[in-house]
Amino acid sequence: MLLVLNPIAFQLGGLEVHWYGIIIASAVLLAVYLAMKEAPKRGIKEDHILNLILWALPFALIGARLYYVTFEWPYYAAHPSEIIAIWHGGIAIYGALIASVIVFAIYCRIEWLPAWLVLDIAAPTVMLAQAIGRWGNFMNQEAHGAITSLAYLHGLHLPEFIIQQMNIGGAYRQPTFLYESMWNLVGFALIMTVRHHQHWFKQGEIVLSYVMWYSFARFFIEGMRTDSLYVVPGLRVSQILSIILFIAAAALIWYRRRRGDVAWYLDGNPLKAVE
Repeated sequence: MLLVLNPIAFQLGGLEVHWYGIIIASAVLLAVYLAMKEAPKRGIKEDHILNLILWALPFALIGARLYYVTFEWPYYAAHPSEIIAIWHGGIAIYGALIASVIVFAIYCRIEWLPAWLVLDIAAPTVMLAQAIGRWGNFMNQEAHGAITSLAYLHGLHLPEFIIQQMNIGGAYRQPTFLYESMWNLVGFALIMTVRHHQHWFKQGEIVLSYVMWYSFARFFIEGMRTDSLYVVPGLRVSQILSIILFIAAAALIWYRRRRGDVAWYLDGNPLKAVE
């Protein structure tokens, strides 16, 4: 018997509370908690983490929507009232990340904070939040791949509830949400394991390592998805952006290492006295 999980967790009067929102909110709260635990160790006040989240979240949502609308413009040009209808779906994680980085950079400049260090503190927690957040897509039966067989899914040794939730539109689908979630979880574990090793990371290299880790996998996983944004036939927007980000992050690590004047991550905030 096919059992599909209900995307609605509960109702408050006429308001439906979706599992997607609960999962995303939980992921953000956990990320904020972990970042606030790390920040004081690096000479950054916890209040700055809270302020950054309060500023970044609304702009991340706007950025995620604008990114999606931009690459689906023919539809939204014909249906302008749908541009703000985010409850109908249509956000992109790359748009959220780009907007968040811009907010972080502006805030750090205003508050005299080392932006690279702040991004390093946030990066692994963002990776964990992404790993958790993909399960919101799972509950909505989205961010999936092409049609596959039941035998293939059983061959992955997945729990039965995942297999059944991957029965979408009468056919079993590749659980690409799971591939990305697991990849981000492994990346989070690796960075959290090694980031406190002496003389391993210069400031900025943790966030740049995250960019390389995420964009590498996203390129291949995006190619498996069936709900991607296309810029030209056969080539997807997120794949192009993944290539650009991977190369740019690797080049920045190389360039900043050659400079020789970049502080180590464990040195913390050199501007602490300014706060």
